[in-house]
Amino acid sequence: MSTENPGTCIIVGVGPGLGASLARRFAAGGHAVAVAARNVDKLADIVDQITGGGGTAKAYACDSTSETDVAALFAAAEGDLGAMDVGIYNASGRARGPIADTTVSEFTDAWERCCLGGFLVGREAARRLGPKGAGSILFTGATASMKGFPHSSTFAAGKFALRGLAESMAREMHPKGVHVAHFNIDGGIGVDGEGESRLRPDAIAETYFQTHLQHPSAWSHSIEVRPWVEKF
Repeated sequence: MSTENPGTCIIVGVGPGLGASLARRFAAGGHAVAVAARNVDKLADIVDQITGGGGTAKAYACDSTSETDVAALFAAAEGDLGAMDVGIYNASGRARGPIADTTVSEFTDAWERCCLGGFLVGREAARRLGPKGAGSILFTGATASMKGFPHSSTFAAGKFALRGLAESMAREMHPKGVHVAHFNIDGGIGVDGEGESRLRPDAIAETYFQTHLQHPSAWSHSIEVRPWVEKF
């Protein structure tokens, strides 16, 4: 991937943790950044950080499970900031509890936010990047993408499905020149001092950015990141 004239990076599912770090890192790499979440008010500080440092960013309200919202987001972001070259799906949902007590509503909501939103964002990005034969589509997974833990049926089902979606898209889009990657974030995210038992969001974001920059002769698809103290 060339670093010359980077386009717009659209990130869906942005909060103060990993989403904010992704926005700052891609902005530092020269991308205009569109940050999107259901609650647009929480995005103001992130936009201010980027624009205050000389970057370009704009916030958008978007329900990632709404086909209409996602299509409108991509159209607005490209209209405001320019053609996209990176799409990142960073949203998810879960409801913890015993399987016997899990409701259909809880299961459906988690699956929609983990996977349906990923499909809608991935499809919209593929429609734009496929014809150009360039760009990246990146999906945020979790330990639950690989392991179904007790009391986590909703999260496991949604994240397993997202991983399958990303793998299918990679096999379809890589020959067309579009890089699709899935990230297994294997551990808790945060900063905890000297112990380094959690994944630092800025360090994760750096991995996403470097994956986007990979040469097509050596693309990665399935990337795992975890603290060095994490057992696996």
